[in-house]
Amino acid sequence: MSLIQAQGLGVRIGARQILRDVNLSVRKREIVTVVGPNGSGKTTLLRVLIGAQTSSEGAVVREAGLKIGYVPQRLAIDQAMPLTVARWLALSGTKDRNRHLRIAGQVGISGLLKQQMVSLSGGEFQRALLAQALLVQPDLLVLDEPTQGLDQPAVASFYRLIEEVRKDLNCAVLMVSHDLHVVMRSSDHVICLNGHVCCQGTPTLVSAAPEYQALFGFDTEGALALYRHEHDHRHDHVKESGHDAG
Repeated sequence: MSLIQAQGLGVRIGARQILRDVNLSVRKREIVTVVGPNGSGKTTLLRVLIGAQTSSEGAVVREAGLKIGYVPQRLAIDQAMPLTVARWLALSGTKDRNRHLRIAGQVGISGLLKQQMVSLSGGEFQRALLAQALLVQPDLLVLDEPTQGLDQPAVASFYRLIEEVRKDLNCAVLMVSHDLHVVMRSSDHVICLNGHVCCQGTPTLVSAAPEYQALFGFDTEGALALYRHEHDHRHDHVKESGHDAG
């Protein structure tokens, strides 16, 4: 059932051990979120999993034929480089113009195809990156802090979009996020990373772990309270509708 697995993964750069003994798996249609402080190795982990960086120890096992769509944390484009959104999508290697238009519509950038990438707002830029990642029709969508630098409305809008495309493509999502309230509301599995896996499991389980609380402090309580409130509210609504899920 696993699309991708890390087995005893370690990364050393020079004398510095970035990651050690990391074990994780992402299953079909699952949303897995990696959280951790700055410098904890989150981006390095994603890069190793997608094959952009090699590990020093351990192994990555991918399902045969696994298609991965990747949205990086940052993408620097030279201000002088003429690169329209349409051209950016074409760089995906997918030549089907109709599919380009369909994905652009899905992520809300249909009206931006003739615009230069460097002229886009932060939210528009992230949607353009997402559109290119979706063009490969991924089994696994990998997102490295996709909302960094966006304002709160743009953050909420982007995560709603992620949930929509996940359902549409029936794909799994592996993401790094600092938005703890989103993690608690949306994830099936949370991995707390600080050079190694401190703890992992369901949002409720991880939030209660001393290792997680030591890293995130008061944010933990607020995020978990929001998760519980929204979860309970949805459950109550189901009961009132006469469709108790049991």
